[in-house]
Amino acid sequence: MLKAFLLLALTIAGIGARAEPFPEMDLSMGMYRIEAEVAATEETREQGLMFREKMAANHGMLFVFPDARRECMWMKNTLMPLSVAFLDDHGVIVNIEEMKAKTLNNHCSLGPIRFALEMNAGWFRQRGFAAGSRLLGLERAPLPR
Repeated sequence: MLKAFLLLALTIAGIGARAEPFPEMDLSMGMYRIEAEVAATEETREQGLMFREKMAANHGMLFVFPDARRECMWMKNTLMPLSVAFLDDHGVIVNIEEMKAKTLNNHCSLGPIRFALEMNAGWFRQRGFAAGSRLLGLERAPLPR
């Protein structure tokens, strides 16, 4: 009980403690290797990249959803701007949204998706990726819980 209270207090204070660690996996898009932390549980999907101040150039966070459906993301308590690619079952980008830090705007997929990949702001555009581009390696992603 005390541990749960301390974790909640640290998170609210913005220190960035995580309730559970994120597993990591390698993905690729075109010639780029991506080191992605994976958010495959409800708890890790809710935490996402909150309270982080920076992320390495080819690092990101992969969100794995239990069903193919329309999903939305927001940037509450997220301290750095991000780009999010919404991906279908096969890793094909449905759409990409640019998200400003510390905002509450919804950024939604244009159709049903199973995955979302958050990268530093502009990452996809700067490398020429858009709707229809494909992310490889998703078959190794953990099953969502």
